[in-house]
Amino acid sequence: MSLIGRLFGGGDKKNHKNPKGLIDSVLNGLIEKAGFELSFDMEEIKDQENETFKVNFYGDDEEMLIQRDAMLLDALQLFTKRALQHHFSEQIVNVLFDCNDYRAKENENLEAMIGKLKDKVLSQGKPVYVKALAPKERRVVHQFLAKDERVRSKSIGDGHFKKIKIYTATAKQQND
Repeated sequence: MSLIGRLFGGGDKKNHKNPKGLIDSVLNGLIEKAGFELSFDMEEIKDQENETFKVNFYGDDEEMLIQRDAMLLDALQLFTKRALQHHFSEQIVNVLFDCNDYRAKENENLEAMIGKLKDKVLSQGKPVYVKALAPKERRVVHQFLAKDERVRSKSIGDGHFKKIKIYTATAKQQND
């Protein structure tokens, strides 16, 4: 049976009794099938409603995971999330994948860029627009700007990628 079949359509489910076992099985299977020189550590974080598993990859092929804005890292995370949703549909289980603190570094870079745009808005009093961003990046921007009561932010557009408008808190909201 194929890897996809084992994950989504049956196969040996002995490791699929809990989300951690499934994540381990999925990632080891993908790493083996792809021939990656990678290993990973997994940390489980529980709160009252959700389980979150933070997975950190390391090894000779870690650079591949973060190339092109971490597209492969995102793809592995999405694939694993879909497997979890299939096997544990009654639970809310989140997965966060990282490699070499890539996510934190990218968030810092994004916040630095947004900080400069915020300063421009405050000094000129005119709104600025941020290029179209994915939801996870927009969330970082909105959370960062929410810390400063002098500015507001708003996502603009349709679809997965949207622009962000940054404007002063005193500015009247207009249709975009």
